[in-house]
Amino acid sequence: MSKEQPGAPRPAPHGTEHGPPEARNADPRAKGGADEESALAVVLARLDHTNDLLRRMVAEVAKTPATHAIFVDAGYVYAAAGRLVAGTEDRRAFDLDAEGLIEALIDRARTIFADSRLLRVYWYDGARRRIHTTEQQSIAELPDVKVRLGNLNANNQQKGVDSLIRSDLESLARHRAISDAALIGGDEDLVSAVEAAQGYGARVHLWGVEAPEGRNQAEPLLWEVDSQRVFDLEFFKPYVSRRTVVPHDQPNVPRPTREQMRFAGAQIAAQWLPARGRDALAELLPGHPYLPGSVDQDLLVEAERLLQYSLRGQSDLRRSLREGFWEHLRTLY
Repeated sequence: MSKEQPGAPRPAPHGTEHGPPEARNADPRAKGGADEESALAVVLARLDHTNDLLRRMVAEVAKTPATHAIFVDAGYVYAAAGRLVAGTEDRRAFDLDAEGLIEALIDRARTIFADSRLLRVYWYDGARRRIHTTEQQSIAELPDVKVRLGNLNANNQQKGVDSLIRSDLESLARHRAISDAALIGGDEDLVSAVEAAQGYGARVHLWGVEAPEGRNQAEPLLWEVDSQRVFDLEFFKPYVSRRTVVPHDQPNVPRPTREQMRFAGAQIAAQWLPARGRDALAELLPGHPYLPGSVDQDLLVEAERLLQYSLRGQSDLRRSLREGFWEHLRTLY
């Protein structure tokens, strides 16, 4: 076994790296500090990128014009405006100029939302089996108007309208299609629709019809909306008019003959067919000689207007009216 020569350098301890003294004496924490600085630089770069994206998004939103839509619960409007102007909620007792009213609402919205553009007007109503009446179809044909139908039960009560309003309000707000919603209605069930739209950042403004006494809008609904506005008698008066139907027992008013009723039915059918089209007729034909409730009601109301004579309680005249209606349609197809 050899001995170490005097003066010879001793070997480095096991595990000790060769190198200059400054490398051997370097603090290992220095390398960790450099890694932390590098990671911090990456985070800061990402923050700068995110902030830049946010700035661009805000600038883009600022350039996007505000958009509003009008949501009309037709059942509420008919009932409230009918009571205010005609003194009754019975639709059969008065006429509502829906086209004129919609135009007036659009003009009013244009004034209130001065820096906003109209998306469209949503008109919510009820119909039996969700089949458009002649009046509802004419409303649906108006520009910038979409008719959405719920159902009518045996008591002529709307079903499903509130859920349609909520669905549209929530969807449009979620997709940022509207910034403001003018809601014309009064039912407490609309509270959930308001909350859903507000949850996505839309502002909901409740519009109402002046009540002759008390209120015709639920208080919880009034509490939830962003603003409230009520239109008075003068606003609705041009669009609501009482029907002048002569009672059948009024003296000196001749009772229509069977042939006159058949002729009136044919006249109404001649107007109904072009408005509704072949598809609507195809739905009617299998049910002959019966008419769907909504069509029968429209036929009755139009005949009373045409003849200026009440057909309430006169089953024989109404039967002749239906016969004339059917005969005209069946001679064409």
